[in-house]
Amino acid sequence: MARKPQQSQMVNWVYDFILWLWSIVLDLFFREVHPRGSWRIPRRGPVIFVAAPHANQFVDPLILMRVLRTEAHRRIASLIAEKSIKRSFVGPASRIMGAISVGRALDKTTPGKGKIYMPDPVNDPMLVRGIDTQFDHEAQIGGLLVLPSVNGDAANAEILEIRGPEEVKLKREFKGPDAVKQLTGRDDTNEDRQLLDSVGNGQKGVSNAFKGTPYKIAPKVDQTKVYDAVFDRLNAGDCVCIFPEGGSHDRTELLPLKAGVAIMALGSLAANPDSGLTIVPCGMNYFHAHKFRSRAVVEFGPPIEVPTELVEMYKSGERREATRQLLEIVYQSLVAVTVTSPDYDTLMLIQAARRLYNPTGKKLPLPMVVELNRRLVKGYTHYKDDPRIMNLKKSVNAYNKKLWLLGVRDHQVEYAKFSVTKVVFTLLYRLSKLAIMAVGTLPGLVLFAPVFIATKLISIKKSREALAASTVKLQGRDVIATWKLLVALAFAPLLYGLYTVLLTYWTYRNRVQGYVPSWVPLWMVVVFGFVVFPSITFAALRFGETGMDILKSLRPLVLSLNPTSANTLVKLRETREKLSAEVTEVINTLGPEMFPDFDHIRIVADPFREGLMNEPGSPRTPKSPRSGQFPSNGFMPHSPKRSNTAGASIAGGSSAHGHLPRNESFGNLGNMGLFSSRPSSRSRSRSNSSGGLANSSGFPVKGFSTISSKDSLEEVSKKIRGAMQERGKERTRRRSEERSWDMASSGAVTPGSEEGKKEV
Repeated sequence: MARKPQQSQMVNWVYDFILWLWSIVLDLFFREVHPRGSWRIPRRGPVIFVAAPHANQFVDPLILMRVLRTEAHRRIASLIAEKSIKRSFVGPASRIMGAISVGRALDKTTPGKGKIYMPDPVNDPMLVRGIDTQFDHEAQIGGLLVLPSVNGDAANAEILEIRGPEEVKLKREFKGPDAVKQLTGRDDTNEDRQLLDSVGNGQKGVSNAFKGTPYKIAPKVDQTKVYDAVFDRLNAGDCVCIFPEGGSHDRTELLPLKAGVAIMALGSLAANPDSGLTIVPCGMNYFHAHKFRSRAVVEFGPPIEVPTELVEMYKSGERREATRQLLEIVYQSLVAVTVTSPDYDTLMLIQAARRLYNPTGKKLPLPMVVELNRRLVKGYTHYKDDPRIMNLKKSVNAYNKKLWLLGVRDHQVEYAKFSVTKVVFTLLYRLSKLAIMAVGTLPGLVLFAPVFIATKLISIKKSREALAASTVKLQGRDVIATWKLLVALAFAPLLYGLYTVLLTYWTYRNRVQGYVPSWVPLWMVVVFGFVVFPSITFAALRFGETGMDILKSLRPLVLSLNPTSANTLVKLRETREKLSAEVTEVINTLGPEMFPDFDHIRIVADPFREGLMNEPGSPRTPKSPRSGQFPSNGFMPHSPKRSNTAGASIAGGSSAHGHLPRNESFGNLGNMGLFSSRPSSRSRSRSNSSGGLANSSGFPVKGFSTISSKDSLEEVSKKIRGAMQERGKERTRRRSEERSWDMASSGAVTPGSEEGKKEV
């Protein structure tokens, strides 16, 4: 008998409608969402999309759904936690969109009775005993023992055998010295669980005064129905999305991947070897993921074709080894499309180094920022013990501290070179624009204030609740954006409805003090209310966003007028120039050792080297007159018409001849260089896919490789033809959109770089 699906089925038109509604909300919350490498997405056949890091709870799958539907016209069934699908609003919407419910053991933990300890951590680290425990009644084989959280981490281990009410055997030992300390009460342990016996008393077990540690028990969760639902969708040629870290978090590094994605892929191919299943890694890269009007880059890596030998290993019974090897392949693919660092301080160091490595101060396209961050993290991890890197780290941290003390951003240091006249004129001009922005913002701010307050309070409350219930979160920021969206989506219509009712009643009573003519029917007032109130709010959002950008730019201008602080700002600018040269020199020295293609596909032009920049008439000069179109090999075009490049340019960024992006308008005064605090956005639509490094829309062009056989030549030709066909279809689809775009000049470019204002 055929197996019946265990999960709700996707209804296509409902999926598209709900996704369209959420797209409006996402456009309001995020300034920009850039897809990168979307040409790699298979247009047909079963696909498992593996996304990480999971930094934005319910928002991550929505962004991925939208990008996949827009760029590749594909729908996906996302795996969602069982506790989330039980929520009153999220649950029904998720089921209608074909989500697959997944039970997680750590979501079902309960405090265990008594306390536990490890009697012999050296010789038998998998033996755990209890004091007044009831393992035979509370625990079960395959379940988990969970220790209290330490620094955001809660160690857990699977139970292999229950030997009685006060003794269990683990399948694998607890990991890390913190777990050993919790279970022995001893501080003299190292990473290998060895007892250093620093007190010299020869003690091998627990400390004499140790009374055990509290713990929690998680039940064994049967995932058979989940795998059956996934196999059904993959066998039908559909797409499935999974976040293999197991849950959302706010860490700077990837969490260990769960084995589920490997089991799903291997199990599906074992049952249907000719299905053509591929795994596509997706990097969810955010800039201030939890903040309103932040930015994101969704990057797709090359599709992974599961090796046949791993499928055979899985079928022959070597499932653990096959799963481990495939999981390692998936992990390395995710690392290639994400920006990870061991800790927050390292990430801030990388951000500062990336800004200093852009000495021309021009704006880098957002996908290129992600790529540059990734390369810098990789290089820093490799050379962090090099004396040059250590000294540079001290200098960059000292520079960051000076910025913090002055209260300015890196890109605002350039204001120190302005003349007094220019500073005064710019300050007055921005103040006048800020006054205009304030007038445009005030009505919507007053009307929408209850929603702002509610979203702030509720999101903070939910963040604290999530942090208390989690074993991996640091501050609980991964749930803030989700609850801001959910609360706003629920409260805003109610608030607009209340305002419309009050306006209608006021019209009914006295025609709004006589201002509404008597011939206007009440139903027209209702329509007017539901149109005008949201419009006022949206206008306030746009004016307020630009006004905040201008407000943030005033402090360095004021400092420039103060003789004392101006001198400090000038010195800081000189320090920055020197530090920028040092950073560039170190990167240019170590970069070719780390990346063989360093100079071939350079992301940022080096103005400190001669001969690296393209001269007019160079073979690398692009033929297209359209700015924003750059060679996919990463070299920068030279434009003789622009004198402010100073002989150095960087791939991407804004141009005086660039197209106006769809997500911006002429009414956004903050984009005009004279009084904006950030440069205008990149010159392409945010739906543009960048497959290469330098803002390219296709595959990156690298150095020539050797074709060793006829089969290799045919394979390369096949891939090139396929890529050309896909790009041809995409070009045809977008040509109609581009015809309506206007050419616009961005005016004077504000000194400094957009990236100087971003902290991940």
